[in-house]
Amino acid sequence: MDKLLIRGGRELRGEVLISGAKNAALPELCAALLTDQPVTLHNVPRLQDVSTMLKLVRNMGVSAERDDNGTVQLNAAELTRPEAPYELVKTMRASVLALGPLLARFGHAKVSLPGGCAIGSRPVDQHIKGLQAMGAEIVVDHGYMVARLPAGRTRLKGARILTDMVTVTGTENFLMAAALAEGETLLENAAQEPEIVDLAEMLIRMGAKIEGHGTSHIRIQGVEKLHGCEHAVVADRIEAGTFMCAVAATGGEAFLRNARGDHLDAVIDKLRDAGCKVASEKDGVRIASKGPAYEHLKAQSFSTTEYPGFPTDMQAQFMALNVIARGASMVTETIFENRFMHVNEMVRLGAHIHVEGKVAMVEGVQQLSGATVMATDLRASASLVIAGLVAEGETLVDRIYHLDRGYDRMEAKLRGLGADIERLTGAAAA
Repeated sequence: MDKLLIRGGRELRGEVLISGAKNAALPELCAALLTDQPVTLHNVPRLQDVSTMLKLVRNMGVSAERDDNGTVQLNAAELTRPEAPYELVKTMRASVLALGPLLARFGHAKVSLPGGCAIGSRPVDQHIKGLQAMGAEIVVDHGYMVARLPAGRTRLKGARILTDMVTVTGTENFLMAAALAEGETLLENAAQEPEIVDLAEMLIRMGAKIEGHGTSHIRIQGVEKLHGCEHAVVADRIEAGTFMCAVAATGGEAFLRNARGDHLDAVIDKLRDAGCKVASEKDGVRIASKGPAYEHLKAQSFSTTEYPGFPTDMQAQFMALNVIARGASMVTETIFENRFMHVNEMVRLGAHIHVEGKVAMVEGVQQLSGATVMATDLRASASLVIAGLVAEGETLVDRIYHLDRGYDRMEAKLRGLGADIERLTGAAAA
């Protein structure tokens, strides 16, 4: 099992290329299931979750080829098995995104209940209720969602869908299903994330009729058939935010090529309040921070919420900044009930954090000390890397397969900025 060895205390300086967004690439790979024509995606990140999704669609009979430049070519003309089996999706919650497009195009689908990071409940009942509103018959049987159209129907029907909660993957599933439905679908309380907008733009390129994406009310006029398209995946705002927090914590200056500042307003506002200089430029975002962090950075309280608020996917990384910033802060997690699992590992490094329910109270310290820590989920692993970059001595981060699910060669990008970090594999990691 691979590990990361980090020798902390170095500033980060230089330029880093931000990869395509995992949370856009995964639904867009599923969107290719909606047509029998070729689809080409550019800027697809090399991530474990992307590899899993490619295995999944290939298992259905889809032709899927990926090159070394981030381009994936898909053709679902010969799709013969509209099923997502457990053994292929047990590590990836995004597998539920296959349900909408398979049902919309083929009239039936069998998708395993998803797995993924153990950060709390992300129920699929909202997906089921929304697709049922569009006329689908869905039962959960032996861990599978088995969906089909009623006898005599060949297409889903448009509907008004008001979810009980804001759900990103639910909004994506409904967008894809509604694109081929009969009539109009209105999504209310829809998620507004940039990845939603990117998926909608791809679907529009395929011939879908969508209005209001990027707002809480999205209107879709269903069409009978979608065609192929060529589309570039939007840059990953969470990867960009993670590198911003890393530079803020270590000190230094970096240019994040392809990053979109307008997708990170809530994070950037907090970084500026903490004492960093952040500026959006033509082709990316530049961040500068003085080090050592404790002398120059002020801890910031924040509460996670749906976009455009502070993203839950940035909570752990910003907490890594707070633990070595001056003063006390309160971090409130409102999205997932089990997303403080990184706290105990940060304490091993010398952080002062106390958790009460949904709130973590952080008291900044002047110095962290290297230790062996264990990644527990995707974003927690990134926060431990940031903490290791500022800790005195060596930090060994175990179970980094979590990191590989969402970050494209993170250690190589950090080395390019001057970090002393290496991946240990095989006997070296034992």
